[in-house]
Amino acid sequence: MEGHEHSRRVQQAAAGGDGAGIEAAFVTAAERLTQLPWDQAAASVRFEDVAPVSAFPVVPGRRWGPGWWWSATTGRHVVHGSAAMRTQLMVLDRNPDVTGLAARPVRLLWRDTDGRVRSWVPQLFARYADGTGLLADCPSSPAVGGDGAQRARMVLEAACARVGWSYRRLEPPPPVVAANLRWLAGYRHPRYQGPPGLRAALAEAFVGLRPLADGAAAVGDPLQVLPAVYHALWCGHLTTPLDEPLHEETLVCADAERGGRGASKSVWAPGGGRGRGERSGRHTR
Repeated sequence: MEGHEHSRRVQQAAAGGDGAGIEAAFVTAAERLTQLPWDQAAASVRFEDVAPVSAFPVVPGRRWGPGWWWSATTGRHVVHGSAAMRTQLMVLDRNPDVTGLAARPVRLLWRDTDGRVRSWVPQLFARYADGTGLLADCPSSPAVGGDGAQRARMVLEAACARVGWSYRRLEPPPPVVAANLRWLAGYRHPRYQGPPGLRAALAEAFVGLRPLADGAAAVGDPLQVLPAVYHALWCGHLTTPLDEPLHEETLVCADAERGGRGASKSVWAPGGGRGRGERSGRHTR
């Protein structure tokens, strides 16, 4: 019976230019595949909490396979299927306005102009603090993707705009930025924030622009202080340009304006999007 209902819904799906007529398939907490009209699903389903609607394939002979990213935002693991996707998870995990992350939580279905039923599973979902969502794919380069990906992009952009969300094919960050973020991400776990009082000491030491190693040495033993410095740079309590390689003479300052976790003004924003990372004052991960 459920199969007949699924077919009926798919046959009724007809994606107009405004994103109407699209269906959403997802896995419930009871591990049952469910399908709802997209508008209804977007308003009622916490996609950040659902399991992937389809698994990432394991391709024999490929050097990269599915893995897990521990999210500092949620304290949970998020599966990823490529190096490009892991990089985008890292970028979103550092965004202060992101409150939830999930991989492949929903399949969108629609009827194309040629009458055929089409579907697409975006690789990533991010929930923002204002309740809106981002559906995203993570190509290894902007040029990757055939006609099917381009058709899906137009449909998903319209569907997301219809509910006040956004869809993007996330642009890979520049190599230097990606390398800096990977280094800082190694210190994203709260265990690296150090003992009570260390964050305040770092804020005082870096009240003005100061070389990274010099400021760390002013607080205490660099072997103990440097992990807390990198954690503070990840969280946004300290800031520095990320488009230049990090080193001991990198100029660092305390983010007195926000006093909280977040991307510095120099951080790379995925897709050149809405600049969310420059407005938040939330400070815990």
